[in-house]
Amino acid sequence: MIRRLYTLLLVALVATTAFSADARWLAGQMYPGWNLGNTLEATGGETSWQSTPTTQALIDYVRQQGFRSVRIPCSWAIHCDAQGVIDPSWMARVRQIVDYCIRSGLYVVLNDHWDGGWIEVQGFSRSVDEFRPVDEAIIQAKIARLKDLWTQIAREFRDYDDHLLLAGLNEPFQQYNLFHDRHQELTPILLRYNQAFVDAVRATGGRNATRILICQGPSTSIASTTDPAVGFRMPSDPAGAGRLMVEVHYYEPWDFCGVEEGGKRFWGAERHVADSPYNCTWGEPGHPQAQFSRMKQLFFDQGYPVIIGEYGANWRQLGDHQSQHDASITAWFRDVTLQAVKHGCVPMVWDINSPDQQGDRGTMTIINRATLTIFCPWALQGIQEAVKAASWPQ
Repeated sequence: MIRRLYTLLLVALVATTAFSADARWLAGQMYPGWNLGNTLEATGGETSWQSTPTTQALIDYVRQQGFRSVRIPCSWAIHCDAQGVIDPSWMARVRQIVDYCIRSGLYVVLNDHWDGGWIEVQGFSRSVDEFRPVDEAIIQAKIARLKDLWTQIAREFRDYDDHLLLAGLNEPFQQYNLFHDRHQELTPILLRYNQAFVDAVRATGGRNATRILICQGPSTSIASTTDPAVGFRMPSDPAGAGRLMVEVHYYEPWDFCGVEEGGKRFWGAERHVADSPYNCTWGEPGHPQAQFSRMKQLFFDQGYPVIIGEYGANWRQLGDHQSQHDASITAWFRDVTLQAVKHGCVPMVWDINSPDQQGDRGTMTIINRATLTIFCPWALQGIQEAVKAASWPQ
């Protein structure tokens, strides 16, 4: 009897371990997600774009709000010496924050985020002021640098379990004035960078041999990532099937979500103000469902769950019709979060720790990190309501 129980336990353990590494199952444990924005990716250091050092108490507070994963946007190249070696003190600080998250029971997405544009801009254009195509020598040099950085990072985190996921880039060729009409032209280069990232991490062995890795679509645009003419596809993976995810971002409609002064304020017909020029005219209810449905069909259903690595909308302070705007914020977050989850996409809200609405300009801030309080309850309400109503697809 004892031997039989031991065998059953061993079989269960092996089955659970194998299942936990499957990308679709793992993604279903990660929603909703939260971004430690404007922090480790800041060019001047952790508190140069926001003033609050990251602590275990902060991460525990994030967990208490119902978030189950944290995306850590992170720069690396700007923290390297002349030989390309990452500053050990920087590596240690990143590792400490990753440990905060895992200790709190959260999943972690760690990326290389913009990072001065060394690859996300200059890997696709020789100039940051006007589009000038890169040649093969530049592409090869960027691949070598990308592999070197990710080899260093992956070795540091090689023994971490499935709570840690690695994401190669952030928003490749997203800069609108340079690249908005060149996605088809540049996607073949992106495919090479994504492949280089996967190859570099896998080559470090240990748990990295099967760790879930995340690759970015063109400009992290749903439209381009799902457009057959653009030609995006996932890289080959030595680990086999079920170990990759794809990342896109969602800020639609941009004039409601991101435009600062003069942006749209009212989302959804029942929240429109009569004859107001600030009513949204596109991207309203029905649009998120259509967008995420395309991602589900082309990626989730093919074994690649989707990370919505960033999504958010500016919460504004208005003189009139504040209640309609607040309700619009709740409705937008509820609908986007709900439709994302229903279609196999992990929504990870963008949060920059700037608890000042700046009037009509607005801010994408939910948590006031200095006081450990909720700054924008309307956004959090929408997220929490959606999570309660959503179910992960099988």
